[in-house]
This record gives sequence, structure tokens and C-alpha cells, in this order.
Amino acid sequence: MSEKTPEETRDDIIAVLKTVYDPEIPVDIYELGLIYAVEVDDRCDVAIEMTLTTPMCPVAEILPQEVEAKVRAVEGVSTVKLELVWEPPWSVEKMSEAARLELNL
Repeated sequence: MSEKTPEETRDDIIAVLKTVYDPEIPVDIYELGLIYAVEVDDRCDVAIEMTLTTPMCPVAEILPQEVEAKVRAVEGVSTVKLELVWEPPWSVEKMSEAARLELNL
């Protein structure tokens, strides 16, 4: 079996991110628009930029840890660097169309 390409690994990471939910909103964090960037280099080192709906989010301590742990468990991933960012601030416009429909927005 050949090793996965960075693009395939990125697809697998996005699939895993779609299994992580903000406990207050019935939409996964990827569709919610909380993931700003997922980069995978040739060594399968992963860099993720994510935000939260608000800096005072009750899951601010645990959600980034959950994301990092799940991404680290993806086959082929070497390292994970997760950066929690606040700029640009999250807004409803960051949500996917599917997420907006789910929440009737």
C-alpha cells in the first residue's frame, strides 16, 4: 500500500473535523466555519488555524484539544500544530450553506 499524498491526508483530516461538534450548536465545526485553514506539507506535518464562536466560548479549553487529538490520530499525520486565532472574528457568514440551512438562518 502506498503512502497517502498530502491532499489525501488533508481530505481525511477534513472528514475527521466534520465529526467534531460545538456542544451548543448542532453543526460540526468545519461546516460552522470555525476551521480557517488546514495545511499539510510533504512530510504530513499539519498546521490548522481555527477559531471559536466567541473568546468566552465555554468549550474554549477542550474543543481545540479535541480537534488536535482527532487530527493527530489520522493515519499518516506526523505532527499537528493547532493555532487558535481570533482574527478575523467568526461570524455567521463563515458558515457553509448547509450549516445555515440546518440552523434555519
